Amino acid sequence: MKDRRIYIMSRFCASIVFSLLFDFGSCITFHLPVNVNRCLREEIHKDVLVTGEYQVSDQPDANTILKITDSSGHTLYTKEDATKGKFAFTTEDYDMFEVCFESKYPMGTGRVPDQLVTLDMKHGVEAKNYEEIAKVEKLKPLEVELRRLEDLSESIINDFAYMKKREEEMRDTNESTNTRVLYFSVFSMCCLTGLATWQIFYLRRFFKAKKLIE
Repeated sequence: MKDRRIYIMSRFCASIVFSLLFDFGSCITFHLPVNVNRCLREEIHKDVLVTGEYQVSDQPDANTILKITDSSGHTLYTKEDATKGKFAFTTEDYDMFEVCFESKYPMGTGRVPDQLVTLDMKHGVEAKNYEEIAKVEKLKPLEVELRRLEDLSESIINDFAYMKKREEEMRDTNESTNTRVLYFSVFSMCCLTGLATWQIFYLRRFFKAKKLIE
């Protein structure tokens, strides 16, 4: 019983450490000049919940557009006159996703200060609302942290599984490439051997025709 209690507490402490690591530095802040499009890219796995919260500093007459797309150009989220809000979507496949902010401003109005953009984007375990889960499932604080740790462990396992799959694909590609190189090398050697043999017989006939050899 004591060992089990120590085991639960160790997992609880580990979950807190992981939570701190994941929460730290998740917010991004940058300046957006007028009539400029700036994008952030991130690779995200399949079937992963992605949430985000953004805030753009107020700029009179400026229209800031937020657009989220995948590598195929499919729009996952778009917002005209984006000043402050939230977004959420679930990925359908492992892909590179792009979050773009574009500031449009009437030309000929002189120098305009840059807008300050703040983006807090989370995915996977970070994006889940465990307070809501605790209310729905009536979980205790320790059970919530264990659930968070379980989800985090599952996420890490999925990452390793994806890395293993990619490693297998790369190994198959390397083996296929090596096989093709081997076949090409054998074919090249056969061609060179045939060419050398043809040259020998050709020169032999040529020298015989010139009566240089018997």
